This record gives sequence, structure tokens and C-alpha cells, in this order.
Amino acid sequence: MPALPLAHVSWAIADNAHRKACDAFFADVFGAETAFEILMTPEGEAMGLDREESLMMVGDTMIIPIAPAGSGAKEGAPIGDMLRRSAGPNRWLGLALKVADLAQADAWFRARGFKLHYDPGMEAHYFLVSRGQMLGVRLELIRQDLPNDPRVADGWNPLRWRDEHPLGIEGLQAIGVSVPSLEEARELFGQRLDLPELGERYLAEDQADCLAFNLGDTVIEAMAGRDPQGPVATHAREVKGIYSLTFKVKDAEAAAEYLRGKGLQLLGETTGRFAILPEQAHGRLIRFTLHEVTGYPPLGSKMREPAAFPPI
Repeated sequence: MPALPLAHVSWAIADNAHRKACDAFFADVFGAETAFEILMTPEGEAMGLDREESLMMVGDTMIIPIAPAGSGAKEGAPIGDMLRRSAGPNRWLGLALKVADLAQADAWFRARGFKLHYDPGMEAHYFLVSRGQMLGVRLELIRQDLPNDPRVADGWNPLRWRDEHPLGIEGLQAIGVSVPSLEEARELFGQRLDLPELGERYLAEDQADCLAFNLGDTVIEAMAGRDPQGPVATHAREVKGIYSLTFKVKDAEAAAEYLRGKGLQLLGETTGRFAILPEQAHGRLIRFTLHEVTGYPPLGSKMREPAAFPPI
């Protein structure tokens, strides 16, 4: 597979009031900046708008919490019901990846046996690959630029999160995905998706064996828990899909001190790799690390270099 720039990471929130609190958490703790908002207006409600979301930037990473609203707030609404089903603890909605040509991407995925879904009216903009085909990771392949995406604008400077914010975020190092076994991960990510394999290592904080794959401007870390009753194995069995995000920081101790000053409880050794207690991070596991990993791609978005698939 060609290098696929990460457009955004999204997750569902069942109650729109909680989404607003989640936005506030990212703005307060991470210094997140809102690039664009989809909010309910009388005009939007009349048109059947079914959700609200904020496109939030943390360095080069776009994070989108999404909640049902308007027509989606009613039981039986397709998007609303999907968001409510997907809103459990440590359950992320999925990843969006940028492609240069949607038709070529469509042919590439179909040639490898994937079934694709197009939302009505969006056939020229994106398609979806369901969680059931991706070890729980919902993929969205997009051609269009995201609204007001600063990463494709001249003068964009993500390094202010490193240099000016107390967390000192340098970039998104990896997306952790819980898997039943590394063999299944290799079959999907390495063979069917043709992602370059970056090697294996043990993640002591997660008690999991890790097999890494190069997505393009970040890494998929397939994580297989050693303890069948441990959190990673339980996630792979009961939740599936994205398990964690890991941000590289310039100074782990300084980042930990800042987070504790915000009243947040931390998990793990703050001299190296640690996380915010998920219950204080709206149910998601967000890690920070001081350590670089040999072979991982350089930090930084490649949204100006969308994936070009070879003709089939």
C-alpha cells in the first residue's frame, strides 16, 4: 500500500452535552485548536443534520469527537444509532486516511477482497471499510480536503505545541490497535494492506507484544496482550479496534508535572511512557512517551502528499 497520511482520528460520544465537555478537555489540557465546527442551526436542522462535531488540532493530529444531534438524537436514526453503539469506554470510531484518487483507491481495496460502503451523495468524496473487516478499525478513505484543515495551508506550524505548550508534544508516534494475535495482525496489515512491517517489541506498560506497521506519517502498533484476562486482550475480545494513541513529547517529566497540575491521575512510569487515567480522558487511553523507536517514520503530517494507488 502507498503511504497513507492520517487525516483524523474520531470517536463517538452518545450525548452531545458530553461532546462539548470533551472539546473543552482537549482545549484546556492539550491546547487543542478548533479548525472547524459542524453545529446544529435552524437551517441545519431543517436539512436533517444528524450530528455535531469539532475538528480539533493537537499539533499535526486532527481529533474529532462526534455526537448525535438534531435528527440523529432520535432513536432509529441511522447515524445517531451508529454513534450511540460506538460510544462505549475506550471505543474509538476510526481513522480517516487521505488519498489522491478515490477510484484508484476503490479498485485497490476491492482487488484485495474488501467490501466498501459509500454514503449516499458522498460517492465522490470518501468511502468506508467496516470495522468487521479491519480487526475493529473503521477506515474512511477520503479524497477531499477537510474543512479549514490548517495542515494544507501555507504557514502551518505544529511545532508550537512542542515549543510553547507545557505538554511539549512533538507529534503522534503511534496508534495502538488491540489484536487477538500478532499473526492475525500480520495477515491483515502486512499482507492484505501491504503496510511495511517495522518490527516487534514488548510494551511493558500494556503487558502486550507489539508488531508495528508503517501507515505513512504515523504507525499502527498491533498489540496482543499476554494475559488473556488483561486489558489489551479483553479489549481485543470485547471492544476491538483502536486501543490507544501515543504522543511523543520532548520532556516526559515536565509533561507529567503539567498534567498532575491539571488534577489528572497518571498511569505508568513518567520517566518514559505513561498515560492519563482513561476515566479522566473521556474514556480513552492517551499515552505520552519520551522515547523514539528505531525505524518509525519521522513525526509530522504528510497531508500534502495524499496516497497515490497504482492502477489495477
